[in-house]
Amino acid sequence: MTEKYFIKTFGCQQNVADSERLRSFYESRGFAPAETLEEADVLILNTCVVRDRAEEKVYGMIKTLRARLKEKSPRIIVTGCLIGAAARVPGGRMMKRLTARLPAVEGLPDVEFLPLEEVGFEYAPRRAPGKTASIVISNGCNNYCAYCIVPFSRGQERSRPLAEILDEVKKAAADGYTEVMLLGQNVNSYGADFLKDKIKENEKYTLPNGESIKPVMVKHLNRHRIPTLFPHLLESVARISGLAKISFISSNPWDFSDELIDVIARNENIDRLLHLPVQAGSNAVLKRMNRWYTREEYLALIDKIRARVFGARFMTDIIVGFPGETEEDFLETVDLIKRVNFEKTFIAWYSPRPGTSATKNLQDDVPIHEKKRRFSELDKVAFKGKSHKHLALQK
Repeated sequence: MTEKYFIKTFGCQQNVADSERLRSFYESRGFAPAETLEEADVLILNTCVVRDRAEEKVYGMIKTLRARLKEKSPRIIVTGCLIGAAARVPGGRMMKRLTARLPAVEGLPDVEFLPLEEVGFEYAPRRAPGKTASIVISNGCNNYCAYCIVPFSRGQERSRPLAEILDEVKKAAADGYTEVMLLGQNVNSYGADFLKDKIKENEKYTLPNGESIKPVMVKHLNRHRIPTLFPHLLESVARISGLAKISFISSNPWDFSDELIDVIARNENIDRLLHLPVQAGSNAVLKRMNRWYTREEYLALIDKIRARVFGARFMTDIIVGFPGETEEDFLETVDLIKRVNFEKTFIAWYSPRPGTSATKNLQDDVPIHEKKRRFSELDKVAFKGKSHKHLALQK
């Protein structure tokens, strides 16, 4: 009899896209999708660890599943960011915590670990019906923001081949998807990993159509920082027939090049709602976060995009209660939110993550009641007069 699988996805849109490949991975091994948890022989939990509450949800669900499904005793597979972090956080601390929280219990389902790297891009995504196709263009991150566990949960940045991405977009369009979302931890640096040697040798890059182009050099603080192909990739995607809207997340403010702005401006099917995470409105906090810009530079970028892209709107991410954040720092974040008037704001209070420099080097000195107060106050400011649904990340 054919075994059935059920996937539960935690976290961001990239985790959702990973689960689409997990479907293909299991179906290639003869499994069939289950309609409910109770039907499944294998339960796959695609996890998130960006905040401690996300990690705790996984442990809580496994405990619940063990009690609820004891008679059926399905296999439980844990994959995604929790497994990646457990493998990469220095000193094995994350792995020790993971195994301690998931001890084997006689008579209850075992828990197995599946590194997401074993589910390669050769497994075509099995998407749910709809109009939007999520297309992963890169995985991992090299930026090491002080609060962020992603460089451990997903590893160093790795870009997919440009031709492979375009083929996937074309197939999605042929399958009837009219919108695509390009995904990466920092889409603006797409291609930097395989372009560095070419830049040193002053070589051009050959696009899949045979055209030779010079990669864009992203500048920061008046210095060349990285080469990128993202403006070329975005333009190529925008030209694919049948696509009414192209969007992308996430993009770091310090890598948002003039060439990228120009591509958005001249292609009307590129979404004017841009995700541009600021994280904080205080220069002192931004510096401790290892974010490579000031509030003044961020606001100048917003003004530049609005001047060159008709109808540009913005959404952002904010962390309140980061170590050392004073009331004055917090009010600077409130002021920035008011100045930009973001269409959507994703808010979370700071939680220490294993392996990050903030956890190792900074004291988590903002009391939880103060984090909650700042969360609530910023939430009111961010959503004042907005009709869209609540988008805060943490309650």
